[in-house]
Amino acid sequence: VIGVVIGKTDVRSFPDRKNIGTERFTFGFTIRDSPTYFINAQSWGREEYIKSLSESFRVGDCVTIENPLIQSKEAEREEKFNPVTPSAYKLLLSENHSVVKTSPCYNTDTRLLSLLHLPVKNPQDYYSLGDIVANG
Repeated sequence: VIGVVIGKTDVRSFPDRKNIGTERFTFGFTIRDSPTYFINAQSWGREEYIKSLSESFRVGDCVTIENPLIQSKEAEREEKFNPVTPSAYKLLLSENHSVVKTSPCYNTDTRLLSLLHLPVKNPQDYYSLGDIVANG
């Protein structure tokens, strides 16, 4: 999967239920490869792996994701913690099987650069600042 990173979360940690006293780390990001299609990717793992992966790219970079696990998303649960996407799926990245490679978009596909500035919602699906000021 190749796309431009349009959003990214901070690294977070949670107590590991399987290994009491240890923590699992996670972070997520959203990639886009067309005007209408974008998808969330989530990675879980050891602190060193997650922090290193998170620091390896930023919003606006193009990434190639190799060997992600493609999983159906639980829409109601997913949308509490992740950006809403048009996809019924999410990408899960595994420390042992997945690879994320970063490259400047102009080296990968210059069309991806224009996707960075497109809104993710329909323009009729939100209020303008003028409407908010006028109507409270």
